[in-house]
Amino acid sequence: MNVLLLGSGGREHAIAWKIVQSKKLSALFIAPGNAGTCELGQNITLQLNDFPAIGSFVLSHDIEMVIVGPEAPLVEGIHDYFLSTPELSKIKVIGPVKQGALLEGSKDYAKAFMLRHAIPTAAYKTFNKENFNEGTAFLESLKPPYVLKADGLAAGKGVVICPTIQEAQQELADMIQHAKFGNASAKVVIEEFLNGIECSVFAVSDGKSYKLLPVAKDYKRIGEGDTGPNTGGMGSVSPVPFADEIFMKKVEARIVKPTVDGLISEGIEYKGFIFFGLIKVDGEPFVIEYNARMGDPETESVFPRIKNDILDVFDAIANQTLDRIELDIDPRFVASVMLVSNGYPDVYEKGIQMNIAEAPKDTLFFHAGTKIVNNNVVTDGGRVLSVTSFADTMDEALEKSYLAAKSIDFTTKHYRSDIGFDLH
Repeated sequence: MNVLLLGSGGREHAIAWKIVQSKKLSALFIAPGNAGTCELGQNITLQLNDFPAIGSFVLSHDIEMVIVGPEAPLVEGIHDYFLSTPELSKIKVIGPVKQGALLEGSKDYAKAFMLRHAIPTAAYKTFNKENFNEGTAFLESLKPPYVLKADGLAAGKGVVICPTIQEAQQELADMIQHAKFGNASAKVVIEEFLNGIECSVFAVSDGKSYKLLPVAKDYKRIGEGDTGPNTGGMGSVSPVPFADEIFMKKVEARIVKPTVDGLISEGIEYKGFIFFGLIKVDGEPFVIEYNARMGDPETESVFPRIKNDILDVFDAIANQTLDRIELDIDPRFVASVMLVSNGYPDVYEKGIQMNIAEAPKDTLFFHAGTKIVNNNVVTDGGRVLSVTSFADTMDEALEKSYLAAKSIDFTTKHYRSDIGFDLH
């Protein structure tokens, strides 16, 4: 079959790497892709919010399946566009409809959904310009630190944890009154701080049933020891030692199944990935957030562990036959280290030439913010490339990734040297 994959990051390169191993694949197109994906298929220049142009491309290239990598097209309703356009309605789209994607598109909606279905999460309230003063008063009723979340999409940077009440009240003003995250922070969710350790749980759903994918842990902050501002992610590992069988049984019974059952009961046909951002507090799981797609950089650690033909899995999602699929997971550890541009997540240079050696055995290079200029690979974003390695232990996998990271050369290269530091 001909497949179109939407997106340009490390997540999409990892998904593309998996797709090209499929016996079902005839041709793979990636829009817009990056310097890595062009070695696996054909990069196409399409705007991800231009649904008519995407639809025209699908029809003119006999595309049978569209896989949506990033969240924005899902929240904007690309799946709904296909369903409502007669000539596109039979195309298999992997990614939820707009109503399902609201689990990521609105923090307020997601929290209300969790309350309706008795899914464990932190206590919260939502505020905007109209009740701003109530928000500052609500902060005073909480204990530090204070968690503020922009309601809408903010490229993974809309969550701020403030250590003092003064900083929290200033942050609330910046978000709501000064539009720090644009329209995304017109509404702000303030919630109680949960003290624990986080992990990312992933499921695929066909609208009737679900399957759990490997668990991962990502590292969001720019600095060693989880310091400094949040980024889109500095690295990830899978599996996660503390997400043992006892914990995962609780996760499935209290969170995953109630979420899928809740979607079904509310008439939301959800065909795609569900990302559960979880925190383990005294052995108990709580939901921090939902995403309506795979995480990045977690995909770079999760997808290499899936042994199945991924188009078989995607077909089963589209055809609602996921219950017939048994996932085959590599038991080895996978560790991913993200190489970023110095200055990220604030101001950084683009267009820096890269020298990339051949990846060693059991190591993969997944491009993120890269492009090709005059036959040279150059940086084209804050997160540039993920170095991903397999090994029998987490430490060995990390050691391989760090060794390979040294072989990639660009003058603005920066990375964290302590991925996995809290898992020993």
